[in-house]
Amino acid sequence: MTNAMKHRGPEGEGFWMNADRTTAFGHRRLSILDLTDAGAQPMHYFDRYTITYNGEIYNYVEIKETLEKQGFSFKSHCDTEVVLAAYACYGKECLQYFDGMFAFAIWDEQEKLLFCARDRFGEKPFYYHYSYQHNQFVFASEMKALWAAGINKKMDNEMLLNYLTLGWVQNPVNKQQTFFEEIVSLPPSHYLIYKIDNREPYLEVRSYWDIDKEAEIPDCSNDCIKEKFLELFTTSVKRRLRSDVAIGSSISGGLDSSSIVAIVHKILGGTGNQKTFSAVFPGFEKDESAQIDEVVRQFGLDNFKVTPEPNDFIADFEKLVYHQEEPFQSSSIYAQFKVYELARQKDVTVILDGQGADETMAGYTKYYQWYWQEIIAGRQWKEAKKEIELAKQNGQQINWSWKNYVAAFMPQLAANQLNKLSYKKQVNHPDITADFFEGYNDRTKIFKPAVTKLNDILYFNTMQFGLEELLRYADRNSMAHSREVRLPFLNHDLVQFIFSVPSALKIYEGFTKQILRLSMNDFLPNSIVWRKDKVGFEPPQKQWMKHPKVEELIIESRKKLVKQGILKPEVLQKPVRHQAAHEAGNFDWRYLCASQCI
Repeated sequence: MTNAMKHRGPEGEGFWMNADRTTAFGHRRLSILDLTDAGAQPMHYFDRYTITYNGEIYNYVEIKETLEKQGFSFKSHCDTEVVLAAYACYGKECLQYFDGMFAFAIWDEQEKLLFCARDRFGEKPFYYHYSYQHNQFVFASEMKALWAAGINKKMDNEMLLNYLTLGWVQNPVNKQQTFFEEIVSLPPSHYLIYKIDNREPYLEVRSYWDIDKEAEIPDCSNDCIKEKFLELFTTSVKRRLRSDVAIGSSISGGLDSSSIVAIVHKILGGTGNQKTFSAVFPGFEKDESAQIDEVVRQFGLDNFKVTPEPNDFIADFEKLVYHQEEPFQSSSIYAQFKVYELARQKDVTVILDGQGADETMAGYTKYYQWYWQEIIAGRQWKEAKKEIELAKQNGQQINWSWKNYVAAFMPQLAANQLNKLSYKKQVNHPDITADFFEGYNDRTKIFKPAVTKLNDILYFNTMQFGLEELLRYADRNSMAHSREVRLPFLNHDLVQFIFSVPSALKIYEGFTKQILRLSMNDFLPNSIVWRKDKVGFEPPQKQWMKHPKVEELIIESRKKLVKQGILKPEVLQKPVRHQAAHEAGNFDWRYLCASQCI
């Protein structure tokens, strides 16, 4: 199992089994904090607790100081021992103290109890297989370790159908479901208790944290809110700079990654060049080289660029799928894969990245309509008209009609209609066989929330459907190259604060992420702060799909899916559809990806 994941920790391995031979832990180490053997795992504490752990607790210094005042002592300088001591002190309540990304398992020898937990947003993965019949519980950071342990690799065809027809890589109704029937995911912000009992095994999964999307900050001026946002964001970045190895940042030329490097520059007092990494595509309409170069000049950054080519993609595609394990939506994640590979080539182990800002601060174009519906529902007609006009002036092309006015006052009806539209897309899919559709379609797995205000859809995308898939891509892409990615926008106190500010500080006067733009006004060039378009490491997928070898791969993928009774034979007569990364109905990309995962 550990050999299957040695890319996640190439610098050491450790094994442990308890005296009863009922429990065994394995660990692969990527050394970030306390590079000595004192930080090795599995780690023991009080001759009672043993841990195997992936991730970082960024506020471990502060927690450690508190625990020392309560009489706890430490042999290492790493956060792993702090997790153990916190569990010894607080039990499952220790999770409330952690600012971090983590997936860990702690064995309590005295209670014969396994306690497992995953971070609030799902930055670090935790998969498991549980057999009640055999009283067997097997877990790992990646599925390939479970397959190495003998767990069957059997595709979940309900998930596959939703992916092929709708492009979904998650089940918004059941966060535990994966693309493989015998493997379960521990949901973000959940813990798990597995107790070995002579009479009956006991397995419990529970949530320990959630965003309060109804919370509102007390009356406070915009300047006051901006000051608090900057304080929380700066604290988050500062904690994520704690490391005993080299740290850099990925930078796309957009607002999110540029904001991170700006705050790092402020924290470091402008001393020392930051190493940054970018994917660029010269000549492509969505290339962001100009914006990247502007930020590099502003802060005197060391910037390293990579330009993935079609032949690179073809050579790496099998490896990319191997590391991702489950299907993905487009080739955009390959650009990220190459950025993290570049960081490895430059000996930078930890990379700061900007995921999470769009989902919490309404960074995508789709959020405009939800905000406009919120202010219309509040009968702020003039404000709504002004916002719609300003967005148009900023070049935003958004489908807006009388249906949106109905949705503003009848959100549940709108949600039901969106559900019906999604199901209709499945029913009308041109290539899926009737047998496969009838055998595996489940309308209860198609879910759209009733949105009465902007926070409702932001919550849905942050906690239920959207963000976690991006975090999966980032984790697998970084760990494929033995790199660690850290996300300052996903400090939970910062996220809760963002949800508590008025919607007009998320979208205002035609601009998304208003609170971030206002906060960065004094740090970044206006052309970055008030940039009107959004890209983010998007490769020229349409051109790549025209490459003869890519077309050949797609045709072979179609044949495989036809042979398995998933696609109709007629699909083999259709020309390959060349589509951009985020274009709707990207079926040929999904066939290519799915066939590799089956």
